Amino acid sequence: MALTERRREKFLTVARRRQPGLTVVLENIHDPHNVSAVLRSCDAVGILQVELLYTVEKFPRIGRKSSSSASKWVKRRQHRSVEECYRTLHQEGFRIYATHLMGDAVELYDLELAGNVAFVFGNEHRGVSREAAATADANFRIPMMGMIQSLNVSVAAAVCLYEALRQRTIAGLYEQPALPKPQLESLLNEWHAR
Repeated sequence: MALTERRREKFLTVARRRQPGLTVVLENIHDPHNVSAVLRSCDAVGILQVELLYTVEKFPRIGRKSSSSASKWVKRRQHRSVEECYRTLHQEGFRIYATHLMGDAVELYDLELAGNVAFVFGNEHRGVSREAAATADANFRIPMMGMIQSLNVSVAAAVCLYEALRQRTIAGLYEQPALPKPQLESLLNEWHAR
């Protein structure tokens, strides 16, 4: 399919806003619809790549329909252990923040999210694993004022990602491309091929 000027401009605008310093780790999320909903939010805030950490559940099969094709635009990297996932992210300069209701958890709005940040979201029933919470750089919680103390994982991810977007917008991180030119060109070529 020929790339129209309008579509090329859309690709370029979106690629320039991609945030390689912001990611999400999905730990054993069982429902592929939840994974797809998280991918939509990731695309919306400019995430380049999502980390799939599956130690108990099988890696999800993500349908194009349920993700509104967000799976086409957000890369996914697979991990089979918390240790390997966190080691990789730390080597890439990320601070890892796990959603957890432990006593030492800080509120989402107290986190500094303009740097390299990886949010960790856990399974719908079990939450983030003990290992993922214990070895994260910090644990955090979303403030809740009601009787129920948890949100659907896709809603929780959206809330966190939009706080990151707010902070990163204030810091000017969407104004200039974060990707080096060769990586930006490579991403544009990948998208064009789809």
